Amino acid sequence: MGLDNVAVHWPRTGRFYDPVAPAEFVDFGEIVDLPQVSAPTAALAELIAKTGTVRATAYTELVDLILGLENVLYATDAAAEEEDPVIDPDGCAWVAGGIERFVAAHRPFGEAVTFESVSAVLRSLLADGRLAEQQLRWLDTRLDGLRDEAGAPPQWSFTCSELGVLAAFYRRCADRGYAVYADA
Repeated sequence: MGLDNVAVHWPRTGRFYDPVAPAEFVDFGEIVDLPQVSAPTAALAELIAKTGTVRATAYTELVDLILGLENVLYATDAAAEEEDPVIDPDGCAWVAGGIERFVAAHRPFGEAVTFESVSAVLRSLLADGRLAEQQLRWLDTRLDGLRDEAGAPPQWSFTCSELGVLAAFYRRCADRGYAVYADA
C-alpha cells in the first residue's frame, strides 16, 4: 500500500472529510491528449481527472528534499499533534509554490528530473543565499541520506511536466479552498 493525497472539502463536517468530486479536476484529462506528453505525466493527469487523488508515494522523497522538510505529503505535523493528517489550503499553496519554483529553476537543466539534476538545481538555488555555506552543507547531508547502503542515489525518473501536473493539483486545491487528506 502507498500514500494517496485525496482532495477533500475544508473544513471537515462531522467526523469525516468529504472528498471533492472528481468533476472539479476533469480538465486535467485534457493533458492526456497533448502532443508528446510523457506516459507518467499522462497517467498522473488522468488519475487526478478521474479521482481527485494523487498517488503520492513516488514523490515523497523529492518533495521533501525540494521543500526542506520531512514527510510533507504525509502531513505528519498534523498527525503528531493528534489531528487528522491533512494539508490545509494554505499548506497546499505552499507545496504547490515550492514545486512550481523548483520546476521553473529546473527548466535550464532539461526536462528529465533525476537525482543528479535535482542536486544541481538545488545547489544553484542555495549558492546565492544569505547562509549559502550552511545550506549547502545541509543539502549535502540530505542528499547523502537518500543514498542506499552502497552509496547509490535513488533512481528518480520524473519530468518537469509531470511535476508541473503535481504542482497544479495542489494549486487547484489551494485556489478552491480544498484540503488534501493523506491516506496511507
